[in-house]
Amino acid sequence: MKLLAVETATDACSAALAIDGAIHERYELASKEHTQLILPMVDSLLKEAGLQPADLEALAFGCGPGSFTGVRIATGIIQGLALGLDLLVVPVSTLAAIAQDYFDHHQDHVAFVAMDARMGEIFWGVYQRDADGFAQLLGEETVTPAGLVTFPDLSGVGLGTGWGVYPQILLETVGGRVPHYEIDHLPRARAIAALGLRGFAKQLAVPVELAMPVYLRDKVAKKESER
Repeated sequence: MKLLAVETATDACSAALAIDGAIHERYELASKEHTQLILPMVDSLLKEAGLQPADLEALAFGCGPGSFTGVRIATGIIQGLALGLDLLVVPVSTLAAIAQDYFDHHQDHVAFVAMDARMGEIFWGVYQRDADGFAQLLGEETVTPAGLVTFPDLSGVGLGTGWGVYPQILLETVGGRVPHYEIDHLPRARAIAALGLRGFAKQLAVPVELAMPVYLRDKVAKKESER
């Protein structure tokens, strides 16, 4: 299986190429430079592997939540490739990617993922490592004030920028279920690729017209009366 994955939903920009289970990645922290970086990253990965776009068998992308502009960049690139190459696409949650990347390098089994969503809110999701080592969502992903998050009665690690912005509120709300947290975790294409392969194997790949972004928040900005 040859699968290409891209992720541009945050300040991190990355692309990854999975070839028969081995994943190669290009990654850079570069706010507002994603449109200049992502396609050269894709080209570099393909050239290094000696592949042409027509050799790809599937695509995956970070479908959100995250920056509205960033999510649209990844969506547009993958939609264009999928149309041109007639390939199926696996949309992958950016929150799941944060949890997956952590699970791939640590022993924890539960991750409370919080990404800063601005406007006094966070993107929130709780993930558990399944029997095969993949991040499985517990409950639902939401956009919510930090003090109103919902969570299972489990203990785990806190991950993501939301823990840096609202640490005290989150710690008080989860009530001791998170003994430590790490704020410097952003979604990476290598995790998008891993979850994309998993999704493809489980027949979760969709045609291009269904490969849509997930914003969680319906409006870019809210009126004061709506906050």
